Amino acid sequence: MQAKIAICQKPPLINDLEASMERALESLNEAAAAGARLVVFPEAYLPGYPTWIWRLRPGGDGALSGELHAKLRDNAVDISRGALKPLCKAAAEAQVTVVCGLNEIDGEYSGTTIFNTVVVIGPDGAILNRHRKLVPTNPERMVWGRGDASGLRVVDTPVGRIGALICWENYMPLARYALYAQNIEVFVAPTWDTGERWLASMRHIATEGGTWVISTATALQASDLPGDMPGRESLFPDADEWINDGDAVVIEPFGGPVAGPLNRDKRILYAEIDTDAARNARRSLDIAGHYSRPDIFRLEVNRQAMPPAVFHD
Repeated sequence: MQAKIAICQKPPLINDLEASMERALESLNEAAAAGARLVVFPEAYLPGYPTWIWRLRPGGDGALSGELHAKLRDNAVDISRGALKPLCKAAAEAQVTVVCGLNEIDGEYSGTTIFNTVVVIGPDGAILNRHRKLVPTNPERMVWGRGDASGLRVVDTPVGRIGALICWENYMPLARYALYAQNIEVFVAPTWDTGERWLASMRHIATEGGTWVISTATALQASDLPGDMPGRESLFPDADEWINDGDAVVIEPFGGPVAGPLNRDKRILYAEIDTDAARNARRSLDIAGHYSRPDIFRLEVNRQAMPPAVFHD
């Protein structure tokens, strides 16, 4: 099955959910008008990746860290209260499938904890899957909570069976295998990582899993940060600095890039994919099928939701 896909690495407006949502809708409509049936956004796109965490001094910028975190929390996406409805509505109107990273506020229990989340939205506007990052990386642990495996799923869409892992989750062999074992055809890796090491890992996944791999970070310069962002002048003094190169890329099963990497370019990357290529690529290497040895190795995945409290009324 042939499908045109679009990867958006245009920057959002950091810590401004309303403005970032508007930018996402603009990109979605632009991609749909160009014929894309799948639109992919980077890690934590709504309302932007908290890039300042990599520059704060441990123990020395507590007040600034608290101010930035509070702003992020106030602009995080509360799915339980319908904050994702504009994107879902736009997906339905354009009849496209959307994969989007976001900062998700836990509106059901604590009302405070933020999760690094990726959602898959179907062309009818329904949220097909919500996956929360299992292990935030290094200083990310001061921003995001740890997700459970309830979203470690591959879902059917008109552009193939889609699964997603976020950033360094893609370095977790068992997490990858959990998706491979669900007949995945399109492996989406929203990220903040870039460069040859990351791209090499994406090529490896395309071979290991016999799957299409779609990856992107946000192409971001210091000049893209809001002028009123606390600590901007001290943390990002050079307005021309590239904070993130983007590197949107599409890699074919058992092969190399067919589009990208789109480096330091704030545009949408387009590509044509054929989901049949995933099944064809696994003829000789199907690590969750004829190349597995369940008599020797076995993976068990607990996909039960892990709520912090259970109430019996």
